[in-house]
Amino acid sequence: MTVIDVSEADFDLEVLERSRAVPVVVDFWASWCGPCRALTPLLEDAAATREGAVVLAKVDTDANPRLAQAFGIQGIPAVKAFRDAELAAEFVGAQPRAVVERFFDALAPSEAELLAAAGDEPSLRAALALEPGRADAATALSRILIARGELDEALAVLEPVADGFQVEGLRARIRLSQAGECAEAIAALDAGEDEGAFELLLGALPADDVRLLIVGELDRRGAADPLVRETRRRLAAALY
Repeated sequence: MTVIDVSEADFDLEVLERSRAVPVVVDFWASWCGPCRALTPLLEDAAATREGAVVLAKVDTDANPRLAQAFGIQGIPAVKAFRDAELAAEFVGAQPRAVVERFFDALAPSEAELLAAAGDEPSLRAALALEPGRADAATALSRILIARGELDEALAVLEPVADGFQVEGLRARIRLSQAGECAEAIAALDAGEDEGAFELLLGALPADDVRLLIVGELDRRGAADPLVRETRRRLAAALY
């Protein structure tokens, strides 16, 4: 389904919640609006050619005045795009096909993004062939290589990637492994025993590579994790 009609009753579900999985473009229109009649077919074509990668939701502003008010619609056609339940892009007024296509292109996942999301080694390598500096693909592939003991190649995969917590953490992990340091903590990470690994790593501070490895692994787990919050507190206390 690439085009849906949405009302006040189902907007949250069909647009906001759906946008957590796929970008949703909302066309605020009305039957009396001439520019709407010109723009809507272009929006529908753009959604159809992307075969579900972007969904178009149509909102009749006359039938759904509270929605129009909630989103500050002062003129139509008004087009708003949502990703992860947040407004990602918008424009007002009829636009030529080229502008509409560029608008959708910016929302649809790229080939490299889709390959990176697949997560298997051939797909990750294909993603990096398209975008060598792509961090999500590089970190995932690096972890696969590290698990096989191919540390030099793992480091080479990370080389084109801009610094980030997980990237720096993996580089630090490789350096520690090559130096024969923190072997027990690294083995615990490999076994999924993060709590024990953090305990060992905290005891090895204030070495820079140990700090970088801890921060990178905390970023991997995510800020909402209770173990992350507690380990960050202990890390700060140990360093400062």
